[in-house]
Amino acid sequence: MPRIVHAHQREPLDALCYRVFGRTAGITEQVLTLNPGLAELGPALPQGTPVMLPDDPIPPQRTDVVQLWD
Repeated sequence: MPRIVHAHQREPLDALCYRVFGRTAGITEQVLTLNPGLAELGPALPQGTPVMLPDDPIPPQRTDVVQLWD
């Protein structure tokens, strides 16, 4: 069952994700999917906004790096 965390005053969503998970890569997108309409609140969430978080966030996909020059 996903847990709910409440936003601090004027806290951006990515800062909330970092506060809870210690990273933002791939998690912010999952949180937006779980919380329809959250993006309409703007870049800084109002204090006390409930945000549903995934139980087990999926780690971001790794991509290969191509070096063009030596």
